Amino acid sequence: MVDRPCIVRRVEANVTTESSDSAGKICCLLSGHRGKVNCVRWIECPFVEETGQLELRELVSGSQDGVIIVWRRTGTQYQQHARLTGHTGAVTAVEAVHLPDSDGQLSPSSSTLVASVSGDSTVKLWQRADIGGEFSCQQSIALGSGFALDVALHVLPGTSVPLLVLGGDDMKLHFYQEAGGHFTKCLSLGGHEDWIRGVEITADDNGDLLVASCAQDCFIRLWRVVADHSRDAKQDDGELRLKGNKFQAAWEGDEAHFSVVLESVLAGHEQWVYGLHWHPATYKDGRRHQEPRLLSASMDKTMIVWKLDSDSGVWLDHVRVGEVGGNTLGLFGCQFGPDGNAILAHGYQGAFHLWKKAISNPDSMTDQWFPVPVVSGHYAGVQDIVWEPENGEFLMSVGLDQTTRLHAPWQREGFETTWHEIARPQVHGYDMQCLTLVNQFQLASGADEKVVRVFEAPRNFIENFGRISDVDVSQALKDRKESDIPEGASVPALGLSNKAVFQGEAGMPTSDREISHPSEMYPEIYFNPLELAAPPTEEHLLQNTLWPETQKLYGHSYEIFSIASHPNGSLVASACKASKPEYATVILWDTTSWRQLGQLAAHSLTVTQLAFSHSGRHLLAVSRDRTWSLFQERKSNQQPGTGCPYTLVACTDKKTSIHTRIIWSCSWSHDDRYFATASRDKKVIVWGQRSSGQDGEAAASGGLGNYQACSAPVDLKDSVTAVDFAPTLSSVDGSYIIAVGLDSGAMSVLKWNSEKSNGWQTCFRFPTQLCHTATVKRLRWRPKVRGEDKGQDGRSQLALASCGADGSVRIHSNTHNSL
Repeated sequence: MVDRPCIVRRVEANVTTESSDSAGKICCLLSGHRGKVNCVRWIECPFVEETGQLELRELVSGSQDGVIIVWRRTGTQYQQHARLTGHTGAVTAVEAVHLPDSDGQLSPSSSTLVASVSGDSTVKLWQRADIGGEFSCQQSIALGSGFALDVALHVLPGTSVPLLVLGGDDMKLHFYQEAGGHFTKCLSLGGHEDWIRGVEITADDNGDLLVASCAQDCFIRLWRVVADHSRDAKQDDGELRLKGNKFQAAWEGDEAHFSVVLESVLAGHEQWVYGLHWHPATYKDGRRHQEPRLLSASMDKTMIVWKLDSDSGVWLDHVRVGEVGGNTLGLFGCQFGPDGNAILAHGYQGAFHLWKKAISNPDSMTDQWFPVPVVSGHYAGVQDIVWEPENGEFLMSVGLDQTTRLHAPWQREGFETTWHEIARPQVHGYDMQCLTLVNQFQLASGADEKVVRVFEAPRNFIENFGRISDVDVSQALKDRKESDIPEGASVPALGLSNKAVFQGEAGMPTSDREISHPSEMYPEIYFNPLELAAPPTEEHLLQNTLWPETQKLYGHSYEIFSIASHPNGSLVASACKASKPEYATVILWDTTSWRQLGQLAAHSLTVTQLAFSHSGRHLLAVSRDRTWSLFQERKSNQQPGTGCPYTLVACTDKKTSIHTRIIWSCSWSHDDRYFATASRDKKVIVWGQRSSGQDGEAAASGGLGNYQACSAPVDLKDSVTAVDFAPTLSSVDGSYIIAVGLDSGAMSVLKWNSEKSNGWQTCFRFPTQLCHTATVKRLRWRPKVRGEDKGQDGRSQLALASCGADGSVRIHSNTHNSL
C-alpha cells in the first residue's frame, strides 16, 4: 500500500515503511507478527495536513497466525498500539474507519472501527471509544461455509452509521449496516460471475458513495449508494422496481433510506482483476474534493486508471501502464500516490512497479507516465551474500526465490547515497543456496541441483554499474578482450542457462516466419541494451540485467550446499548435501580450465560452509557432523597436475570437537591467525595455532595437529547460525571484532582478546527493529575499511551485511572508532 509520505508493504512476518521519493529506501521495519503478514491498511486520521491531504498516524496489519496489530507513529518510528486476537484462521483482509460524533464531525474523541476478514469464515468488528482508547471485539459475523475475500468500510452520507461491504466467493457483494450496536445484512448484490477479489468505497462531491468491486471474471463494477428521498413504495406493475436494492439506516432516533444502483461495468482487463484503489481525496479551505478516478490492477500485468468523462458521464480507460516480458505472473494490488501523481503495483514475485506522471502539457489530452526506480529485494528466504572482493563496491545475494541479485549504491551529487538492486544476474528454476565471486565480475553459484554454474558480467552491466555507482570501470573493460565481452544475456525458450548476446544480436526477432519447432511457441526473454544512470526498474531487471553463463561444473552427487573461492581467484571449492562420507567431499576447481584439481575428504555429512584464509594458504570446512577440518596449500615446488593442491593438516573428531551440534558457520580473522566456528549448540569458539611448532600434516585418522581452541566458548543463549571476523582490529583496545547471528534473528558484535583471561566482551547488540525476524543465514563485513568511508562526523565506518530467512538483506553501518 502507498500512503501520503511513504509506502508500506508486508515482507514475510514484517511490515516495512519505505520512502516514496525519487531514490526510495526503507524507513522503518515493524516486527511483531509471528506469522506471515497478509494485509496492511492505513487508518485515515480525522486531521488534515496543510498540504490538503489526510494525515496518517496509524496502520493495521493482519497475519497468517490470526493476529491483527494496530501500529501508531511516534516521530519517525511506529510502535504497537494494540494487538487484536480472536481469529482461529489467517487474517486475509483488514479495513478501518473513524466514526463521526453525534454532530457528524470527526475529532480526537471519535471512535475507530476495524473490520477483519479471516480464513475461519468470520468477519470481526473491533472498536475503540477514542484515539487513546483500547480496542475490543464488538461482533463476529459468521459466513457459514463461504469466505469473504475483501472488506470495505465507510460512513453512510448524512449519517453516523457505518456501512460494511464484503466481497466473497459466492460472487456477491454483501452490505451490512449498523443498528443498535450490531451489524445486520441489509442487501446482497449479484452481477459478478466469479470470486470478488477487491472492494473499495469512496464518497463523491455530491455526497453519494461509490462502491467499486473487481472479480476474477475480468470485470469491474461500480455501484452508487444514494439517499432515497422518495417514500412512495407503490409502483405500477409495468415499471422497473428497485425495491430489492433499497435499505434503511436508523441512528439516534433518526432514519434515512438509501438505494444502490449499478453505475457502470468496466471492461478493459484480459485476466483476473485483483486490486482497486480510488484517487485520494484532497482538502482545500476545509472542503473535501474527490477526483473521479479509479485505479485497477490485473493478472494481465497491467494497471488502468479509469476516469469519469464529465461530458458523456461514461467511465473511460484513461491511462494504461504495465509490464512486458519476463517470466512473471500478474499484478496483485495497486495504490495511488498521495496526490494522485504516482501509481504503484505489486506482483506475485514481491516486486514493486512504480510510475509517476510527467508534468502535463496544457494542450495535451492525455497524461504521460514513466516508470521510476523503487525499493526491491527477495521475496523468500535469503541464503547467502558476498561482497565484491576488491573494494566491496557492491553486494550480491541468492535466495529461495530462485534469483541472484546485485545491490549497489546509487551515487548522486547533492543527494543521499542509497542502495538499490541494479542487476539480477541469474533467474533460475531451482532454489539458490550459495554463491561466491571469483573476481570482481565473475560469479559462481550453487542451487538445489548437482551443478555449479559460472557467470561473467556483460559489457552493458559494467558500463551501467560505473555510471550508477560512480565507479571507474575502464580498467575492467580493458583487461578483457573486446571481442570476448558479450553485450548481455537472454534466456532461451524452456531453458535455464543464460545465453550470451553479443553486439548486433540484441533485440527481438522481427521475422514473420512460421514456427518450425514446438519450443518456438514459447518466447525467449530478449535482451535490449540500455544506457542507465539510475537503478533499473523491475521490467529492466527481469530481462536486461542477466549475466551470461560461461561454465557448468559437474562432479557432485547431490544438491550444492556451500561454495568459496580463493582470494586470488585461481580456485573454487564446492560441497554438496551428503549423508555418507563418499559424498561429503570438497571439490577444488581450477578457474583457468574449470577442471577438477582434486577432492578433499574429511567429513561424513554435509559441509555447511567453506572459507579460504585471506592469504589463500588454508581452506577451512565445517560440517553437519559437528566437526571442522583445515586444509593447507601444498609446497609451491610441487609439479602441476601431480595431485590435489591442498592437504589436511588439522581436524576435530568426536573426542576433540568442543561443539556438540551441527556447526553452521566459520570465519577467518583478517590476519589469518585465528578462525571462529559457530554452532547450533549456542557456542562460538576461536581456534588458532599453538605458540610453537609448524604446520604438519594431520594423521589419517584425524587430529588437531598444531591447532587448539584459543578461547573458552562464549554461550549466546540461542543457536548461532552465522559468524564473521571484522576486517580490522578494535580501535579502542586492539581486540578482534566478531559479528554473530542467531537462529532467532538477533545479531550482536563481540570483541575477543587472546591476552585476556576472560577474552569475550559484548560490544553491541542490535536493537530489535534492526534485527531479522527469522534465522540469520550469513554475515559479511565489507572487505576493508576504506579511507573514503566516513560518517557525517568524519569517523571511519565499518559496514556489516546480513541476510536471513525473513527474505531481507541488510547493510549496517558501524563507527569503527567506537568499537
